[in-house]
Amino acid sequence: MAMTDPLGDMLTRIRNAQMRSKSSVLTPSSKLRGWVLDVLKDEGYIRNYELKKDDSGKENIEVSLKYFDGEPVIRELKRISKPGRRIYAEVKEIPTVRQGLGIAIVSTSKGVMSGNKARSANVGGEVLCTVF
Repeated sequence: MAMTDPLGDMLTRIRNAQMRSKSSVLTPSSKLRGWVLDVLKDEGYIRNYELKKDDSGKENIEVSLKYFDGEPVIRELKRISKPGRRIYAEVKEIPTVRQGLGIAIVSTSKGVMSGNKARSANVGGEVLCTVF
């Protein structure tokens, strides 16, 4: 069966791996997933990620998760815009997460970036997810 929400699948895999205190998690590779992982890495929510090929030649992304004092750095990872209902926001409407302690990841015309960078670049777009 075809996957309808690849980004939502990746976020769920990260949440599930952190609940089990895994050091890393594998997810199928795509450009959008890579761009979102770039933002998570730049903001310090994950250690790193790298592309791996399995035996059949398919590319997967191995995400190295980050923990602090045994607790996951990512406490909440929520998908906002879904395939059935896209959520777009202008610059002034980009959500602040937990009074600025978290980030919103936004897909803009200038690329996928955090909400703070989108505000400073003065661009809006699709709000993909929020991270705290």
